[in-house]
Amino acid sequence: MKLEVKRVGNSTGLILPKELVGRLKLEQGDWLYVTENADGTVRLSPYDPTFEKGMKIAERAMKTYRNALAELAK
Repeated sequence: MKLEVKRVGNSTGLILPKELVGRLKLEQGDWLYVTENADGTVRLSPYDPTFEKGMKIAERAMKTYRNALAELAK
């Protein structure tokens, strides 16, 4: 897919086609996160990679402390 960089007021922006907005389940006001890859490419995603990393850490902690968390939940 090829997108044109356009002037939007005093800024520069991309207009996303309706099909792409639908596929990404985006709505006005949502954020897209940019991840720069080692090979110089970039990835746009509606998912925050920092949040994803934090969730992986939390999942490991929950697995490690499963019994303690179960006791606290009582």
